Amino acid sequence: MVSDRGGRYGFVYRSRQKVYRALRRKGMSKSRAARISNEGFTRAGRSLMARKAAKTRQMRGRKRH
Repeated sequence: MVSDRGGRYGFVYRSRQKVYRALRRKGMSKSRAARISNEGFTRAGRSLMARKAAKTRQMRGRKRH
């Protein structure tokens, strides 16, 4: 179980714990996975991440299908 306790136990919003686990399965560190999953807690945060991802894909030359 991912902690939503805070402090030295770390913190990931309960509604975002599936995202955290998925990132951890991909081999991401605990702190990085927590930072990304917590950023997407609000609609604005998810929108911000989507725009950043789109810009990254564009810079790397990937086409949208």
